[in-house]
Amino acid sequence: MWLGILAPTAYVFFASALPVIAFGEQLSRETDGSLSTSETLASTAICGVIHSIFGGQPLLILGVAEPTIIMYTYLYNFAKHSVGKELYLAWAGWVCVWTALMLFILAIFNACTIITRFTRVAGELFGMLITVLFIQEAIKDVVSVISIPTGENASDEKYQFHWLYTNGLLAVIFSFGLLITALKSRKARSWRYGSGLFRSFIADYGVPMMVVVWTALSYSIPSQFMA
Repeated sequence: MWLGILAPTAYVFFASALPVIAFGEQLSRETDGSLSTSETLASTAICGVIHSIFGGQPLLILGVAEPTIIMYTYLYNFAKHSVGKELYLAWAGWVCVWTALMLFILAIFNACTIITRFTRVAGELFGMLITVLFIQEAIKDVVSVISIPTGENASDEKYQFHWLYTNGLLAVIFSFGLLITALKSRKARSWRYGSGLFRSFIADYGVPMMVVVWTALSYSIPSQFMA
């Protein structure tokens, strides 16, 4: 019984944590470290616990997405050129306070019923937008591996072509390796080999296992090859 509960829990955990880590890293770059992965992880955890208690939906996926990053990036750029970078967090905090107030008002008047005016096409288009943004961020991360960061010395050994090529090739192998093995593991119940219990276990826990395995594999590469 507990294995059946643990499987969706592990899946939702990784579905929530991985985007938070990825977009937290992007947020750190866009805001010059004012907000980073630590803040996105903490906020996602706190909001998830609160929502699971008061919202009655413990398996709801909460987290950071690309539209959130875009909003905070615009706030940072505005603060940098007007009130100053040192007041960015205060500025963003007040924006969140007013946003929360507006959401409370919308909830009180049951404004969510407006969703009945939209067709499924609108929801699918928004889902496609999020998917495209995820793919875009993944491609940007892979490209960044083979690029020389701004301000770095291009003559350093780790930025020579053969090392950049090696790092880029490994990044592509790890990316597609994780994608393919995760997709294959989800179809484990239709495999013709292995016992039924083994196939069910792989189908339930294959995705988080592949994330752990490929992440461990990337860290097992010597540092001189993964500069």
